[in-house]
Amino acid sequence: MTDQMTPPLPSGDNPLRSIGFWGLATGALALALVFIVIFGPSLQPQPSVGTQIGEIAGDMKRAAWRSFFGLEQPQPELVKPSIFDYLAFAPPILGALAILLSVVSRIKGENWRYLTYGTTLGGAAIVFHFFWWVTLVIAGVMLLVAIIENLGDFFSLGG
Repeated sequence: MTDQMTPPLPSGDNPLRSIGFWGLATGALALALVFIVIFGPSLQPQPSVGTQIGEIAGDMKRAAWRSFFGLEQPQPELVKPSIFDYLAFAPPILGALAILLSVVSRIKGENWRYLTYGTTLGGAAIVFHFFWWVTLVIAGVMLLVAIIENLGDFFSLGG
């Protein structure tokens, strides 16, 4: 006896065998990775913002005095990259792959929703990733401008 409420599954509609489904899944993964790249480094232990800005200002002051006296600048310390440094390359690559897979699925005549969803998720991952880096560059420039504006305070001999 079969249940009359459940329709039978179509024999050829397995979404795992569809290129468009994999485009959609890749787009979703790319978008998730964007948020991991954005918020992941904030979960690592770091010194306070004031300490970091003070270290930048102190390094600038020491470099300026060394240059003024004609001394050689020290070699920069090599920082071991974290997983987030490498992970930052994945979202735009996966986003482009999601768009490509979605377009291929439409060319093959698969469901149009795969094209729409995969392209939207992949494009959103690329756009969000791009705007995140633009925001970081703007914030970095603003920080450097604030430090350079206060360079006179760094060279003061008192305190």
